Amino acid sequence: MADRSDQTDPHPPGMGGWPLVPGLTDPDTLERARAWYMEGLSLWGRALDPAVPAREETPAEAKDKRFADPRWREDPGFDLMRRSYRWWEEAMMRGVDAVPGLDEQQRERMRFAARGLIDAMSPTNFPLTNPQVIDRAVETGGESLAKGFGHLLNDLNRGQLSHVPEGAFELGRNLATTPGQVVKRTPLYELIQYTPATDDVLATPLVIFPPWINRFYILDLTPEKSLIRWAVEQGVTVFMVSWKSADAGMKDVTWDDYVAAQLDAVDTIRDLLGVPAVHTVGYCVAGTTLAATLAVLAARGQADRVASATFFTAQVDFAEGGELLHFVGDEQLALLEQMSPQGFLDGRVMAATFNALRGRDLIWNYVADNYLLGNDHRPFDLLHWNGDVTNLPSGWHLSYLRDLYRDNKLVVPGAMSALGVPLDLTRVATPTYVQAGREDHIAPAASVWKLTHHFAGPLRFVLAGSGHIAGVVNPPAAGKYQYWTNDGSPATLDEFVAGATETKGSWWPDWLGWLRGRDAATVAATGARVPGEGALPAIEPAPGRYVRAR
Repeated sequence: MADRSDQTDPHPPGMGGWPLVPGLTDPDTLERARAWYMEGLSLWGRALDPAVPAREETPAEAKDKRFADPRWREDPGFDLMRRSYRWWEEAMMRGVDAVPGLDEQQRERMRFAARGLIDAMSPTNFPLTNPQVIDRAVETGGESLAKGFGHLLNDLNRGQLSHVPEGAFELGRNLATTPGQVVKRTPLYELIQYTPATDDVLATPLVIFPPWINRFYILDLTPEKSLIRWAVEQGVTVFMVSWKSADAGMKDVTWDDYVAAQLDAVDTIRDLLGVPAVHTVGYCVAGTTLAATLAVLAARGQADRVASATFFTAQVDFAEGGELLHFVGDEQLALLEQMSPQGFLDGRVMAATFNALRGRDLIWNYVADNYLLGNDHRPFDLLHWNGDVTNLPSGWHLSYLRDLYRDNKLVVPGAMSALGVPLDLTRVATPTYVQAGREDHIAPAASVWKLTHHFAGPLRFVLAGSGHIAGVVNPPAAGKYQYWTNDGSPATLDEFVAGATETKGSWWPDWLGWLRGRDAATVAATGARVPGEGALPAIEPAPGRYVRAR
């Protein structure tokens, strides 16, 4: 018989003499199981004897709006449900953190999936375990459940979760009402010029590039929220690019086409108004593309065509790209490709993805309110815009996720090209204003901050309160939120925050002051400054045709 005294048992005894299997019978796992069991016993002990002290709630648990109804704490049965749910939630997240052999990216994906499952399994999402739903059903004789089922059927028919009542908003009636005209239309975009509201305007005009994954009117919501209307009233000549929602005819559209469109819009405005340069704004993915456009201009020796560049919650370095990084694995990208047989990705897929990033607020909150309680939606312009989806050219969208989000090529000089020009962001010396949202879950502030590491020109970074949308759409009259600035030379976002000055209210006036600081010269708002009175005739009134296309 062979001597095996020097061989190691692949499954040495664990606790209690059991074979040690990592993640199942190792000491740490068994200790977690014991703690979980004891916590369960204490839950049932308190249910049987209310005098048993309960675990103190964390601040986050106390603020959880799902369990705001007093019965979740006062009724023994519902209190047990709530605490059992918390017990299971904690065990799930501890289990994910303890899974061996995962790198940090894999673990973050597991955390994201676990949080999604936990939110879905909340007792507030089921009719027999939600006290408000039970009461409403009894009060209405079941009519609330029948009405909620009707809401569910309507959403299934439209293939999308709804957030606002149908017909509450209409483009040109109570959304996107800033006066203007479409002065150019290409197969990819419309160029809208807005009517001046002041006798004199800044000599240097402004062109805004919104993300093509959404409709541009997020910046022209109701009049009191419209950044476009506000800028026009401050004496800025504003142009807006309105992207066409993709169809089968756009299957071959690539990043080069969007860069070329930005360059075309800049040159069109320069020629129309007879100005040497324009101010530019890039929002989200259009900001990423604007960075590439600036790199192309720098490489061509044409950087002076852009007087300044402003970035709204835009990323160029995706090393800390946030929760969207969970959707750029090989399996997810292959699935997206399969879902786009005609060459474009249905915008409802992207809408569902973004809703999933805030599933508790944008999915399950509406499941409970609209389907279970049978409540009608309340009008909310921002949520109407959120559900007004656009289709995406699938080939380019996949390349964007693969090359930028997954492989982070844009910040590697020469790793990517646009229009045949190798891209090097370190050559961009254009004066730059960068806005980030403190609570942004789509373009995290730490990721947006990284843009400051790559451009070579003068740069102002502003951290705004709130997130990806409300942090941008924050008119001064609302008196909401705040923003932070730091006139020093911080090397990191943490250093920026530590030395920052907080200002209450909107950052818009700070941005406008920065624009005027580039060049305060003004001209009369006549001639080509009025849509249709220059070399480009008015095609149709704003907001145009492309924003209405489905």
